[in-house]
Amino acid sequence: MTILLSSKSGPDSKLHLEIPVSEPNAEFFVEVVVRPKAEAQFPPDYFKLLGSIDDDTLMVHPQPALPPPAVELE
Repeated sequence: MTILLSSKSGPDSKLHLEIPVSEPNAEFFVEVVVRPKAEAQFPPDYFKLLGSIDDDTLMVHPQPALPPPAVELE
């Protein structure tokens, strides 16, 4: 059985694991590998691309009108 999970350490700097197994009162070999969770990596200048497309064929098509709200807000 392989279990992959992402967990956050507590204020005591410890991870607390509780692993369900198939048999009560049985011995198991447990292997734990702990490594920091990688942050999302974006290429350099990735966010400079936002809004930079100058292709005239790329457009926002007209949107249908929204239905009236189900509840009137005051």
